[in-house]
Amino acid sequence: MITLNDYLYSGDTVLIILQKYIDDLRLESKTTHNEIDLAHSNFLIQILELLEHNDFLTAQSQKIREFYKYMAKEYPFLAFTFKGRIKSLIRAEEKFNGYIVEYIYDYYTRNNTYPPISELKNRLSCFRDFIAYRIVISLPSCHLKQGEDKTTEEIKYLYQIANKLPRFLEERGFTAESAQGVKKSTSPLLDETVKPYYRDYICDATEYGYQSLHITFYDNSSRSYMEVQLRTKNMDDIAEIGPANHLGYEKRQQNERVRRDAIPEGECIYFDEAYERGMRLLRLDLSKLDVNMFCAVNNSLINDGCGLYRGRLILPYEHLSRFQNDLID
Repeated sequence: MITLNDYLYSGDTVLIILQKYIDDLRLESKTTHNEIDLAHSNFLIQILELLEHNDFLTAQSQKIREFYKYMAKEYPFLAFTFKGRIKSLIRAEEKFNGYIVEYIYDYYTRNNTYPPISELKNRLSCFRDFIAYRIVISLPSCHLKQGEDKTTEEIKYLYQIANKLPRFLEERGFTAESAQGVKKSTSPLLDETVKPYYRDYICDATEYGYQSLHITFYDNSSRSYMEVQLRTKNMDDIAEIGPANHLGYEKRQQNERVRRDAIPEGECIYFDEAYERGMRLLRLDLSKLDVNMFCAVNNSLINDGCGLYRGRLILPYEHLSRFQNDLID
């Protein structure tokens, strides 16, 4: 079985690692007639093309910047950041194999049999967040009126911004994608016209407190999908440095072990291989890797200049609240 881990110790660039992994997966799929390995290689090609041919990101991020300038004009009292990234190779690989494990496990526990290969392949065609932008807002305490609650007021502004985002971007060549009823918002603050497009993790927070609004757009000019996440600063802290980040790692390992115990080893090669690939990634000692433009002291102290682990940065836009910085150009 071929795994991404096999290519992370040669000093190669991320592009060379991807190309070798893709080529070997394709060869393996022909040799073993493994259709999931072929789907896997096609999945990785999408990431390779983003990294190799990313000129369109300049035009795309400029359109996102227009919304940033709009917000700076409409909400000068808010502080906010716009961040953009291409999903990291390791995270993308984890997610692909995690989807296989999750789908087969859920199907098996419901039906006591394994899903048809066609259904599994269809499940693996739903990736829409290779490119993702995040809008994080904060209301400085100096702008709170007497009796106002900071969290409540920030959420009000967050939903206001969410109401305006779809139409703003659609006027600039994007198409909002239906969320297919997943995490549909129950908030009265979100307009009924935009609710079908958002996955609302604020109304329905996860067990670790993760909260965010997610919406997917199709960029008609580049023919690619992108995801936009909207959060308050407190929500972002919980996701990045709080329980939603750290405790989730341990919980994920526990969930994977439960799934492994439920599926008899050797009965479903697609589950076995995806599970093993995922567990090997979880056990990676990042300090031992030899990838060009990547270095780590341990699994916390990381200098990632190639998008292997943290993702490739597209844009950082920062706006300080009025009375701190009025410049938006």
